[in-house]
Amino acid sequence: MPDSTPLPPDPNAEPNAARAGFFTLEILLGAAVFVAAFAAFFYLARTVFGQPSVALDTWAFSLADRCRAALPALTPLVYGVTFFGSLMFFVPASLLAPYWMRRRGYGQHALALLLAMGGGWALNELLKAYFQRPRPTSALLYQYGLSFPSGHAMMSTAFYGCLAWLLAREYGRWGWATGLLAWAGLVGLTRVYLHVHYFTDVLAGYTGGAAWLLLLRAALRLAAKTRQ
Repeated sequence: MPDSTPLPPDPNAEPNAARAGFFTLEILLGAAVFVAAFAAFFYLARTVFGQPSVALDTWAFSLADRCRAALPALTPLVYGVTFFGSLMFFVPASLLAPYWMRRRGYGQHALALLLAMGGGWALNELLKAYFQRPRPTSALLYQYGLSFPSGHAMMSTAFYGCLAWLLAREYGRWGWATGLLAWAGLVGLTRVYLHVHYFTDVLAGYTGGAAWLLLLRAALRLAAKTRQ
């Protein structure tokens, strides 16, 4: 006679179900943000050489000029902030930070940051080569290269955004993550203040960097799930 004793409930079933539901929600939210970021970049790319772009960029430069005239002491601070979005900062930071992570046993985090920066730089250069937008002629300091999208804004979104993602997702450090994202936004705005980039360049840098970071995040999670 077969044993009719019911099997005990699986203690891992409920946590696994909850985790699966969370991952599904996370994937849906990530996809929605990716589509929004890509759509915003596409819109900016379509209008960047049109009249709406000219009006927006002119307004942003005018606002920056009024701020600079009203607060002259702000300019040296802006020069200091903009350094943290430059190649002089990102090249060593993109090598030393992953090296430190790897030495501390966070190899996956190190890989994520390296890919975020390497892929973000390559994408930014490809987009600049495609759009061929010259820089503003009223720049307060000389910068080589093309203008659209802003490398400072895009690489800051990739670097600080990647660190924010790791801190929030892995360690629940939402306050630090919010601060890093705000810092990335501030670095991008310094480029408008200094007339090195148009405002639409900076907006495109934010959206392009966010789209790349979300795409990379999805690829890394898929790779990790495949290995399991």
